[in-house]
Amino acid sequence: MKRWTQINNFPIRYKLIFHFLLISILPIFCLALLVSWTVERVMEEQVNDNTIQLIDKVNETFEFYISNLQNYTYMIANNDEVQQFLETSEIDPAVLSDNKYEIQRFLRDFTAVSSEVAGIMVVNHKGDYISNELYAPSVMELTEASWYQEAVNNQGIFKIIGRPMERRLNSIVDYQNDDVVTVVRAINDPFTEEVQGVVLIDLKLRVIAETVKDVTLGKSGYLMVMDDNGNNIYQPTQPILDKVPLSWIGDELSGVFSKKIKGKQIQFIYQRSPFANWVTVGVFPAEESVFGLREINFYLVVFIFIIMFFGIPVSYFLSHSISKPIVQLMSFMRKAEGGNFNVRYQEKRYDEVGLLGRSFNKMLIKINELMHITERQERQKRDAEFRSLQANINPHFLYNTLDTIQWMARKQQANDVAEVVESLAKLFRIGLSKGRDVILLKEEIEHIESYLTIQKTRYRDKLNYQIEVEDSIKDKAVLKFILQPIVENAIYHGIKERRGPGHIFIHAKQLDQQIAISISDDGKGMSKQQLLDMRIALANSIASTENPEETRNKKGYGMLNVQARIQLTHGEDYGISIESMEDKGTTVTILMPILNEPDQEREQ
Repeated sequence: MKRWTQINNFPIRYKLIFHFLLISILPIFCLALLVSWTVERVMEEQVNDNTIQLIDKVNETFEFYISNLQNYTYMIANNDEVQQFLETSEIDPAVLSDNKYEIQRFLRDFTAVSSEVAGIMVVNHKGDYISNELYAPSVMELTEASWYQEAVNNQGIFKIIGRPMERRLNSIVDYQNDDVVTVVRAINDPFTEEVQGVVLIDLKLRVIAETVKDVTLGKSGYLMVMDDNGNNIYQPTQPILDKVPLSWIGDELSGVFSKKIKGKQIQFIYQRSPFANWVTVGVFPAEESVFGLREINFYLVVFIFIIMFFGIPVSYFLSHSISKPIVQLMSFMRKAEGGNFNVRYQEKRYDEVGLLGRSFNKMLIKINELMHITERQERQKRDAEFRSLQANINPHFLYNTLDTIQWMARKQQANDVAEVVESLAKLFRIGLSKGRDVILLKEEIEHIESYLTIQKTRYRDKLNYQIEVEDSIKDKAVLKFILQPIVENAIYHGIKERRGPGHIFIHAKQLDQQIAISISDDGKGMSKQQLLDMRIALANSIASTENPEETRNKKGYGMLNVQARIQLTHGEDYGISIESMEDKGTTVTILMPILNEPDQEREQ
């Protein structure tokens, strides 16, 4: 009995090592040597040869389709009606209409006979075009399109562009740019070598996909096709990797290489198409077998059966010694899952299972403590939400009351009172903003206009302001309450301190992908030391606002708060910069990125 107790106290890893050495590791090691010695080289050669043959067949199919398209471009260029369309500078409209009809009927024959053709377009040197399937926007000059220029630069030689990008041609049958492969050829005058026009033909990507998609390499391998620039012509929907760099392939016509991708060794077999200059690549995990090896599998099964016949008794004993305490611990875990956190693991063991049991007991104790803490926090959270709800009732009630007062003042012809109350109501309405932190720039401008209207009523002719905002950024999103603290500083520390009337200028404009808002005043300004102190405070605004009780009464606290909010939201590349001269005035510039929409739903 003492001996079995000592075995139970052995670390579980030692028992597992003994088990695997006796039952699995040595036989599997011998089997691996046998399989790798007899199969590896034969398997690799067969896979490479068969894959090259498959790729060669696929390339032949590609070249057949591309060759047909090349022949079509010559046939179209030599057609009499097409020549007339390309050569004639002035033509009677009736004759031109008949000519276009004959050309369209001629082009329709190609698309009717060749199902792989998605569309054909003939463009002359003036930008006029004829097509049954394709059309261009009226504002687009086709002779300036990239595909037209590529055809011209190729000097009448057939050119495969591949999958076209940003060519801005539309298809009547709703073929998108990603659904076709485009080929072009310029038509030159045989005597003057001047470009008369360009023939463009779209090949349906579907015919390439149908040729490649049914070819599988092993369980998860596949074929993919790239153009001479390394762009994917075709790849399956769930590829092993999105793109094969051309630097991996090199300039050879064919080859084999392997790369380690995401922890797996991936085999690549490629071959170039000399006609289309496309590269067809076979991609498959190196460990996958393409062909079944029945004889090897038979010997493997027999070998494993013999191992199991002799290993089952020992395996059973060792498995029982390992699984019994684990099953017991699992039963306690199930009780804990059911909500009983008072269970405890009691067996005294010193192996990994015993350590796990003691850790399980500590975990249950910790869970009980956390549950009590969470319950207390939830009560505090509910109390805080209730207080927040009560706090939100007062601003809404005040906003509605101000709206009523404004209506009554207008009824009594007290327009100046109504204007102030209306501005204050707008101030509250935008301030509430359904709890949003981000609003439209025009709403922020409306908020500051309401604030200035109220201040104008107080200061009369001493305060004058002007606001200019570019139309292109009025509907862009900005943080809420970024202008009011700065304008307030301009009034109380600038305009108020100067003699005579003062002016505030607010200008918002777009700089690249940024919004720049400047607030300038001709007030008292700052001394050099005050300006330096303010710049230092702005540079440390985030740290300052983390202790609001210490900085709330300091000059410029509102501006520091704005700076901290901007930098916490958008990063330290954005925020407030300030320039000032004593007795001349102050200019504050706010720089923010352009946001398309507020991060929450707009007010209706």
